[in-house]
Amino acid sequence: MSFPLWTVPHAHRKQMSNGSSFNEFLLLAFTDTRELQLLHFSLFLGIYLAALLGNGLIITAITCDHHLHTPMYFFLLNLSLLDLGSISTSVPKSMANSLWDTKAISYSGCAAQVFFLVFFVLAEYFLLTVMAYDRFVAICKPLHYGILMDSRACVKMAATAWGSGFLNAVLHTANAFSIPLCQGNVLEQFYCALPQILRLSCSSSYLRKSGVTVVSVCLGFGCFIFIVLSYVQIFTAVLRIPSAQGRHKAFSTCLPHLVVVSLFVSTIIFANLKPPSISSSALDLVVAVLYLVVPPAVNPLIYSMRNKELKDAGRKLIQWVQCQQQ
Repeated sequence: MSFPLWTVPHAHRKQMSNGSSFNEFLLLAFTDTRELQLLHFSLFLGIYLAALLGNGLIITAITCDHHLHTPMYFFLLNLSLLDLGSISTSVPKSMANSLWDTKAISYSGCAAQVFFLVFFVLAEYFLLTVMAYDRFVAICKPLHYGILMDSRACVKMAATAWGSGFLNAVLHTANAFSIPLCQGNVLEQFYCALPQILRLSCSSSYLRKSGVTVVSVCLGFGCFIFIVLSYVQIFTAVLRIPSAQGRHKAFSTCLPHLVVVSLFVSTIIFANLKPPSISSSALDLVVAVLYLVVPPAVNPLIYSMRNKELKDAGRKLIQWVQCQQQ
């Protein structure tokens, strides 16, 4: 696979302030002790396999069960695809580095990792915004749900989320890797994090090319406000439902999405806006794991825990697989 944004000019790719050159970046290791490195590998392997299994089951169940061919489950299928993409971009390389006791990642590999992480993470954020709108229409405008959320509208909204993530990934990656790097090649994170790349750039170049970041922050803040306002109206409408059973049913359809959004947004906000006084390499690693590694593994549990239809579809799928093996 080849992207024009990866073909960074050779002078920028090699340049450092002291005249030396490099072809790779050095990532921050969780530990230098061999036993703990193997423990890190085993822990990440378990989380990665759990994410593959959980999201794979959701994707397969929604695809195969026609009862789940509704807007909510269509967006959930897209969310599982994005979760698989984000965790597959960051975790395998970290596992390999721990297993082989190395910290290096190639220049092109780092650029690819930045591109795909920005793509999957931002596309997921935009998709969560779309899912908030879906819940808003379902609860606040139920009589118009079939019109506002028909199949064509759902496909367009999902495509917009994916396309917006892709466009932002192209702009951010091209922006970051076209800036000369003057601060070495050591990244204080277990993956190629975009803020870490920008910290290595020359200050004058960073200020000159920070417009893309400002635009994305404004766009992300707009999505956050939209989600908050959607849930304010959702809760207002739910509290007006006369029956306790009706309120419980309405809350149960919104609660998983609200939990996922809260976990996703809160950890990212803390990672990027925490005071410098409490910043440390260990804390940055923990926070990165919380918003990049944990959500793809726990999201399937959050969505299936209180969802009878999804659990029934998953149970049928498992029974079918067992019958095929006998």
